[in-house]
Amino acid sequence: MAQLSPLLKQATPVVVDHGEGAYLYDVDGRRHLDFTAGIGVTSTGHCHPKVVRAAQEQIGKLIHGQYTTVMHQPLLKLTERLGDVLPAGLDSLFFSNSGSEAVEAALRLSRQATGRPNVIVFQGGFHGRTVAAATMTTSGTRFSAGISPLMGGVHMAPFPYPYHYGWDEQTATEFCLRELDYLFATVSAPGETAAFFIEPVLGEGGYVPANTAFMRGLRERADEHGILLVLDEIQTGFGRTGKFWGHDHFGVRPDVVTIAKGLASGFPLSGIAASKELMSKAFPGSQGGTYGGNAVSCAAALATLDVIEEEGLVANAAARGKQLLEGARLIGDKTPQIGEVRGLGLLVGSEFTTADGKPDTATAQAAQQEGARRGLLMLTCGAYMNVVRMIPPLVVTSEQIDEALGIWGETVAAVTH
Repeated sequence: MAQLSPLLKQATPVVVDHGEGAYLYDVDGRRHLDFTAGIGVTSTGHCHPKVVRAAQEQIGKLIHGQYTTVMHQPLLKLTERLGDVLPAGLDSLFFSNSGSEAVEAALRLSRQATGRPNVIVFQGGFHGRTVAAATMTTSGTRFSAGISPLMGGVHMAPFPYPYHYGWDEQTATEFCLRELDYLFATVSAPGETAAFFIEPVLGEGGYVPANTAFMRGLRERADEHGILLVLDEIQTGFGRTGKFWGHDHFGVRPDVVTIAKGLASGFPLSGIAASKELMSKAFPGSQGGTYGGNAVSCAAALATLDVIEEEGLVANAAARGKQLLEGARLIGDKTPQIGEVRGLGLLVGSEFTTADGKPDTATAQAAQQEGARRGLLMLTCGAYMNVVRMIPPLVVTSEQIDEALGIWGETVAAVTH
């Protein structure tokens, strides 16, 4: 009898029968409030009727039309529709299946378009698990351990994570920009640097938002030296942060964005967007893939965009995110073991630390597990896995936020007393 790999570690013991909106129902009929959203994927909730209907209709017409062999209508319509929401000037798209593939496509484009070998990533960033993407990932050694040698040409600069450094935001930001300039002088000369790759909010790195001064500092250096600014919007895009794109909070212009997760409400679809001028500088034939731009996934993505617009889900993410963050902070203020609660939109993390300020992985893990037992599904993240993160779907209601906060308060009290 075949079994799943023992290397797959389950975050919860739940075996799901079906899902609806913000809830999952297990095989025993128990309801769970899902504040994982498939790691930020089920943006319109589980099985939104409009997404289900679009996928069902498309399955009856065409399941797979390999897009370097033939074109199909869902792909063409999605490309046109994304033009309405993409950052200004980014009018050329390449589609793939996973976030890792999108990051690797952006890496390939950056190096080919600039003719430069190096890229700079930022400490705590997560960009994927394939070899190149894992090389660019610094949110935890678990993603790259044991597969060396990794890809060359990737260099790391610090990310402004004030709580980690024990500084205020301005001090952390000035330090990080100063260290980036030092990296230019000591490791990767600007003329050898193709791109910066950065998440607007560190995901696996601990749900740490960037800030305006830092992001504008990157944009200024990119413009000065001809470096591309690649924004990894795989987790932060499509309304997750309370604005359509995570970088909208910081007023910066990307040269490339990578997209996935919330784009298709659970169907595999990712991609990169750049200007036609930039995309044309890469080598002909350098983009492709068997399953990229799948017809059913594209149909689901079109329906997802409709739902986001029609139901005002970006505004809902902003309002419900404020409610969730404020509520989680009230709980954190009463809990010495929670050192900081932070987030942006519907990305909220509670960092657990010991009395002497060290990462408290054990209590964070206990809280995540206790929450699951009480019917609230969450995940952990951070280099030490000591941050409990909440990622509800964008359709989450005020009542469901209150329900989650009630469970979270009981959970925290149970594991810290």
